[in-house]
Amino acid sequence: MDQHRRGSQSAPPRPAEPPPVAEIVNSGDPFSVLGPHEISPGLWEIRAILPDADAVTVLDRDGETVLGVMERTPPDGLLVASFRASGRPDYRLRIERQGATEIRHDAYSFGTFLSHDDLLRIGDPTSDAVYTKLGAHFLDLGGIQGFLFTVWAPNARRVSVVGSFNSWDGRCHPMRRRHEGGIWELFIPDVTPDQRYKFEIIGLHGNLLALKADPIAFAAEHPPATASILKGAPTFDWQDADWMTSRSTQNHRKAAMSIYECHLGSWARVPEEGNRYLTYRELAVRLIPYVKNLGFTHIELLPITEYPFDGSWGYQPISLYAPTSRFGTPEDFAAFVEAAHAAGIGIILDWVPAHFPNDPHGLSYFDGTHLYEHADPRLGFHQDWGTYIYNFERQEVMSFLVANARFWLERYHLDGLRVDAVASMLYLDYSRKPGEWIPNSYGGNENLGAIDFIRKMNEVAYATSPGAVTIAEESTAWPGVSQPTYTGGLGFGFKWNMGWMHDTLRYISKDSVFRRYHHHDLTFGLLYAFSENFILPLSHDEVVHGKGSLLNKMPGDRWQRFANLRAYFGFMWGHPGKKLLFMGGEFAQEREWNHDESLDWHLLDDSFHKGVQTLIGDLNHAYQSIPALHECDCEAKGFEWLVADDRDNSVIAWARRGDDEKALAIVVSNFTPVPRETYRIGVPLPGFYREAVNTDAVQYGGSNVGNLGGVMAEDTPSHGQPCSLTVTIPPLATVILVLDSGGSRANI
Repeated sequence: MDQHRRGSQSAPPRPAEPPPVAEIVNSGDPFSVLGPHEISPGLWEIRAILPDADAVTVLDRDGETVLGVMERTPPDGLLVASFRASGRPDYRLRIERQGATEIRHDAYSFGTFLSHDDLLRIGDPTSDAVYTKLGAHFLDLGGIQGFLFTVWAPNARRVSVVGSFNSWDGRCHPMRRRHEGGIWELFIPDVTPDQRYKFEIIGLHGNLLALKADPIAFAAEHPPATASILKGAPTFDWQDADWMTSRSTQNHRKAAMSIYECHLGSWARVPEEGNRYLTYRELAVRLIPYVKNLGFTHIELLPITEYPFDGSWGYQPISLYAPTSRFGTPEDFAAFVEAAHAAGIGIILDWVPAHFPNDPHGLSYFDGTHLYEHADPRLGFHQDWGTYIYNFERQEVMSFLVANARFWLERYHLDGLRVDAVASMLYLDYSRKPGEWIPNSYGGNENLGAIDFIRKMNEVAYATSPGAVTIAEESTAWPGVSQPTYTGGLGFGFKWNMGWMHDTLRYISKDSVFRRYHHHDLTFGLLYAFSENFILPLSHDEVVHGKGSLLNKMPGDRWQRFANLRAYFGFMWGHPGKKLLFMGGEFAQEREWNHDESLDWHLLDDSFHKGVQTLIGDLNHAYQSIPALHECDCEAKGFEWLVADDRDNSVIAWARRGDDEKALAIVVSNFTPVPRETYRIGVPLPGFYREAVNTDAVQYGGSNVGNLGGVMAEDTPSHGQPCSLTVTIPPLATVILVLDSGGSRANI
């Protein structure tokens, strides 16, 4: 404790008159006046600012012996008490206000806390110092408990901690400026967890800013309230060691990865209780078993870092280090993650480092300057979303964001980050007209600072969290998105295949009679399918803003719409690439997604909707249990065209292979309502091909046309292959056939 009670540097000679309170508060070094000061040998003076106190007495450390009574000095009420002591006094303040009395330690009796090395590490993007040193951290100094507050605001004239513990009065707890790193710090004793706080900042130009939430807050109030909550850096008693160990050895490129994308606020609500949200712990009981039973391997959460506006779905976050309080506490969120791991489900977080909203309590104009964002709107303002763009070239901003990625992976044991809006970061002219953007130093449109940030983030994430993955939502042809940084890539583990999504949805939305003219929309994606490690997404973006649900994109009568959707899902699960499906798609939600309402679970009373849900479960089971369908998702050796050009019949077929050359599956789709009987398809190996999935099966709501369990290959060459199958392809259906390793029907 002694090292934290050594006080500030030697006090200056006592002024003839104490400086005004405003001067002390705004000095940047309130410790030079406040707290204990030896004004002459053996004569000590204690000074404090307590505007709402009726009376203040200085007590000895025992809390009983009176050392002095504080008196207010004119004109604005600095409290001063003087007394003699043989050494630096260890004292308490007895404060009386409005008939109540409390005994507290004096925040200004403590010395500095952050070392010079700490200040340097805060700006190091490979360090965890941003969230271990900045923010509000609980300390126990030999029995004196409180919180150490630290914040980066290098251009501020004054920063004060305000909260429920000081009546939100910025005069009470002005902070000390640490000039080495533009950091302000103050240890406030006797404050307790769960109290609310913010920072009151006077900016560079002397203007009082709106109260700012802590950029490193580990918890925040439920919007529309905006205060940060004292929690301290999260530490939990994790029980998922087996999961974390197993995850660290997994090769995700080779493994089945089927992701259920979920918006926690609208997956299910409690209508009988005012349509309230489910809590994290309720979701652990309901959502995780649901996802497990359907065979998904991961849940991807739309952003849950605290955000002010429900309509942003979390994509405009304010407190990047705080799980949203909409669904509970940080401890509740950790319990949700742990429950997922216990069930064998990984958790991926949608993460938003591209931009942030302009809410006055957030990061914008944080210290009276454009600290986190670029000052020039051609670099710092996103016109489409009305948000600010991070200044990735500023080292402290890069550190803030890289540390945040590391924070979620390390402190909350998350299994991956899906990085939103990567294209908007990579290109300086993203969604901008000529003259609305500034070229880089080489005259190009690449955002060099953002590229450095992305690479550093991926390097740190993979180095510090073995087995975790990073995923890019990147909508352009930027090369090497999912290639290692040492080869010149961006370093992501996977990339969403947005081109595949748009092409195939455009195709499947056409009436079947016109599909022959758009056959290339099905086949074009295979030209680049192995240029990246792809995830095939049917995400929330495809069921909002008037786009309708997946089911409503399908043409035809009701039976045909469901059949088309089932065929499309079979096509997707048989296609190279990991899988992602937004919630509601698994049971063919009919209406467009609404973030303010629960999914339409009553639809499962209908056999067609229930059939789609059953199909998704069976597709996930087949995808995981059949090596040929996942082991070479990201490798060209795992794919071979069998029928690519039958546009007149809208039939398409290919072979999928695993690492073992005999791990073989055949995927056949018929995108017309006409059954194709005795359709010959060449295959590379002889044997019996078991019908593993048929999306036209009666249990899915289909007409039950099929191949009676499987087909034996004939020694008749076809399609450039040594053998062939004669199959029945059901109407508007996908069939997946798997080579029996035993080679005969008897072994099935």
